[in-house]
Amino acid sequence: MTAARGAGALPLRLAAWLAPGLAAIGAIACNRPPSLAFPQRLALLRFEDLGSGPGHNWMGRALQEILDAELAGSPELYAIPSSRLLSMDRALGARPVSAPGISAGQAAAISLGATRIGYGSFSTRSGRLDLQLTLMDPITGKVAAALEAEAGEGDLVAAATALAHQISPRASGYSTHNQAAMHAYVAALEASSPADAATEAAAAHEADAGFGPAARLLATLRLEQGDRAGALKYLNEALARGAQLPGDERARLRVDIAALGNQPVARQEALTGMAAAEPANPEAWMALAGFAFARRDYATAQTAYHNAAELDPAPIAALNEGAYAAAYGGHLQEAVSALRRCQALRPADPNSLDSLGDVQMISGHPHEAETFYLLAAKQDPHFLNGGDWLKAAMARLSTGDRAGADQLSERYAQERFTGQDPAADLYRAQWLFLSGRRREGLRDLEALSQRPGAGPARALAGEAHTQLAIWSLYLGDRTAAQGHARAALGRTPSAILGAFLAAPPASANEWIARAEKLAPHPVQADAVDFVLGQALLLGKQFDAAVPVLQRALESAAPTNAEIPVLLAWAYLETGRIAEANSLLAFNPIPPATGISLFASCCFPRIYFLRGRAAEKQGRADVARANYKLFVELSGDEPFQWGEEQAARSRLGAEQTR
Repeated sequence: MTAARGAGALPLRLAAWLAPGLAAIGAIACNRPPSLAFPQRLALLRFEDLGSGPGHNWMGRALQEILDAELAGSPELYAIPSSRLLSMDRALGARPVSAPGISAGQAAAISLGATRIGYGSFSTRSGRLDLQLTLMDPITGKVAAALEAEAGEGDLVAAATALAHQISPRASGYSTHNQAAMHAYVAALEASSPADAATEAAAAHEADAGFGPAARLLATLRLEQGDRAGALKYLNEALARGAQLPGDERARLRVDIAALGNQPVARQEALTGMAAAEPANPEAWMALAGFAFARRDYATAQTAYHNAAELDPAPIAALNEGAYAAAYGGHLQEAVSALRRCQALRPADPNSLDSLGDVQMISGHPHEAETFYLLAAKQDPHFLNGGDWLKAAMARLSTGDRAGADQLSERYAQERFTGQDPAADLYRAQWLFLSGRRREGLRDLEALSQRPGAGPARALAGEAHTQLAIWSLYLGDRTAAQGHARAALGRTPSAILGAFLAAPPASANEWIARAEKLAPHPVQADAVDFVLGQALLLGKQFDAAVPVLQRALESAAPTNAEIPVLLAWAYLETGRIAEANSLLAFNPIPPATGISLFASCCFPRIYFLRGRAAEKQGRADVARANYKLFVELSGDEPFQWGEEQAARSRLGAEQTR
């Protein structure tokens, strides 16, 4: 059998036979169908052992891993990682992880959008390792190319590299040439228990400390055991010793190191490097996009989501999430275009209509947002459990039309709750309070909190008491808040938040000490900075509130409604007007799952804060419009913050009665 050796040129006989196939797969994106707007997606399956003798089966997985890694940086194709193929295999109920060949992996490859499937075999003879790889079009079933390579029996990587360069001239090297390290690494990947996996991964790392994939696997296993320092040690060793690591592997190590070290700037830089090193990998672009979006770097996120969408044959997630990045970045038309493309791909899915409502709402167009929310609700009444009716109600309410919003809110209640569900009574009381009928909301919720019952009824009464504790605190009645907080304890997980906020006034340091005691409660861990920030704001400890709420904002989704408004309040009180304006620039996306316990801390007060910020900047017309809307939506029981009175005095008492 004539075969290429190392990464050298193909023999003339083989090159001539493969010429038509290599025109389509060697430079794999050059001859794809005109309708295919993304690079070829290559799924390389586990190689089959054709008689190499006992103990060589691991090489089949090793060849798959090496080829995946070496082709990762090729701009003309995307080598679908083996981890994705195996995950899809498990979802499809396919054969065991060690099963080789096309029959074991074809279904998973097709499910992941593979446009080429590679299935191969290997054998050893006379001290040589022979490889064969067939590249097939899964749609037509035709062979696109048949490749061969050989190397010394102990040089698995050289043989795999020879194949990789026949598939793509841009294939990189691999991060180890140590066959013992590779053997242990495969054993770790296919171990039957975490303990065995850790032992084998440690052996791979010991054999070659610069072997990036083994170090990353070992770090993951250490982290699962709570050993963060050990995980960082292995990652840093691999980065320091792996002088010949490919660019994408170095970037992956840096991503993990930055994540473990809680270094968001370094992590985004590493994710940027990973996407640049794997330009045809939509997952790399999605990872960068998601992280940049979470950091509110909307320009980077929008570009990365766009790149991911152009590379993915099923780009719904990239288009949809990219639309939000575009909207928050001030590019509404780009957001709408992306969502219209989603609509064209999935016309029966109401999610695109719902997202069109969201981007219109974000961009300050509540009337248009309501239209899209209603279209989504009518297209599929069960979508989001009827949540688009509530989103439409909130959009209408934000225009000042309380009566119209009430009708939409009631439609939500009818769609969301069945029969005599008492949770509907909780929702209706919350709606009354949020929409300015605070006395009615308090009255109805007081009645609900006193209903007898066990199980779900008791939990619902606890939720009512928690809500009453928060409302009472906002209204300045800490004694009532404490009573309701005590009544809620033990009935609902959220009760601990109400009890924390209702605690007696204290210094900033004392509030922080209380929050440290609250933190161990796992259900509420993510809410600690949020409620601590509120406690400091309510105590007018604005300087202390700023870093707490900044920290809360960093860990919150950009779509979070409450935290940006609270931080904007703290910024305004500490003279940071420009920073407050940046947080107040976008309308919060209305909730689809109901009204949160803390909704009243941000609605409708966002309009007062916008008015105040505009007033401080000398924009009198903008300030007056926001004050007017705030007054129209404010309640009949003013909060202790004095904002209702302040807005009325600015507008003129006679005009606003």
